[in-house]
Amino acid sequence: MAFSMFIQELIALLNPHVIFTLAWSTLLGITVGALPGLTAVMTLSLLVGLTYSMDLSMAMTVLMGVFVGGIYGASKSAILLGIPGTSAASATVADGYALAKQGQGGPTIGLATVSSTIGTLFGMLILVFLTPMLSRFALQFQTWEYFLLGILGVVICGNLASKIPLNGWVSGFTGLLIAMIGLEKMYAYARFSYGDIQLMGGISFVPAMIGLFGMAEVIDVMRNLDKEAVLEKAKGILPHMKDVVGNLRLSLQSGVIGVLIGIIPGAGEDIAAWVSYDTAQRTSKTPEKFGHGSVEGVIAAETANNSAIGGALIPILSLAIPGSPAAAVMLSAMWLHGIRPGPLLFIESPSFIYHIAALLFLGAIMILFLGLLVTSPMNKVLMVPKPILMPIVMVLAVLGSFAINMKMFDVYTMFFFGILGYFMRKVDVPPAPMVLGLILGPMVDTNLRRGLSMSGGSLAPMFGRPITLILIIVIVLMLLTQNKWFMKKVGSFFGSFKKA
Repeated sequence: MAFSMFIQELIALLNPHVIFTLAWSTLLGITVGALPGLTAVMTLSLLVGLTYSMDLSMAMTVLMGVFVGGIYGASKSAILLGIPGTSAASATVADGYALAKQGQGGPTIGLATVSSTIGTLFGMLILVFLTPMLSRFALQFQTWEYFLLGILGVVICGNLASKIPLNGWVSGFTGLLIAMIGLEKMYAYARFSYGDIQLMGGISFVPAMIGLFGMAEVIDVMRNLDKEAVLEKAKGILPHMKDVVGNLRLSLQSGVIGVLIGIIPGAGEDIAAWVSYDTAQRTSKTPEKFGHGSVEGVIAAETANNSAIGGALIPILSLAIPGSPAAAVMLSAMWLHGIRPGPLLFIESPSFIYHIAALLFLGAIMILFLGLLVTSPMNKVLMVPKPILMPIVMVLAVLGSFAINMKMFDVYTMFFFGILGYFMRKVDVPPAPMVLGLILGPMVDTNLRRGLSMSGGSLAPMFGRPITLILIIVIVLMLLTQNKWFMKKVGSFFGSFKKA
């Protein structure tokens, strides 16, 4: 049934208008992803407000094209410049740029293109078959489960987004607190507004995301204009078939890793790429080549970061929890266009999941052809001076923030979070958990207060359900495993058993 519905949606999308829209939006995503300083997250944030006047199908077509193209496009600058267009391609730099300096830039881009296509298609297949099952399981979730699921998402994201988990948790729970600003959902009581009518409306997370990811990047890039790399010319763009066919097992392994990491709330495509890269090195017959020009490293990174797209969409559609920062923007776009992701999505809009999967399939085909087609012109685009490019980005950031609610307050919000995001980077506090906290804040707040209202203020019912107990145990273990004293005690405990 799932496959037949997917085919129906795919056939419905095969018309010139949709294909043309997907083509230019994917090309835009590739271009944006390839330009250091511009990211898929930032571009999606800018476009969400601009797609407000479009119908649902066209809006999703544009956003999915940019999403898929943006994650893939980052590989071009990673290989040709040694600078990842986005953090999702940071693992690609290690071997991609080394191969380019050896005169293999063109074939390496071709290999990255094919690997990205394979990864996107693999993520799409898992999305089609896993999302319905997860949605049926999610129907068992009630108030306390959703509250704990939101907390778990923030804890996981904070744990993975930074080398210092505490920094990630501070960022995530700060996002939850910021989400409390404004009229609360149950009784419309104004919180933390201090009599300001603008604050009573709450903090809009799209301007906040544009600020944290876009404006912060603009400030950072403009302060480091001297860090330009030398462009390596790409000669010949077709990959060596022996590299593609001889590494199909690695592509499958990396696709699975990418999807699994993508499903984890807030983990994102960059973490998927690094985990896959590390696993590929551990399982390779020639691990010494990694970091010095290994095609396996490029395949592992590019397959994983693109398969993570499908993985990140699974918790959005089934649980309304984003699997990555870019997926969080997609979630806000769905809400903006009247779609309510979650367990009831299969009842309210049963075809929407397969519509997204069909767009993901077509997006994979687009990056295969467009990715190879635009490699030579992309050389020229990559040479655009940043002093020219960054002011354009700033204008788009202002327009994107203002377009959603037509309020200057949102523009001020964007600038505030841009400055905040810049300083957060300087002290190694990741912005992704804060964005996730802003997204999940209303769900966490509403479900906690609803649960307390139903139980007369008691937390006891939270400990009386199997799913909530599992979630509590997972949250506690994730917090404790980052405590050195606790892990030392655990190690000594199990060490005493070995001696005995």
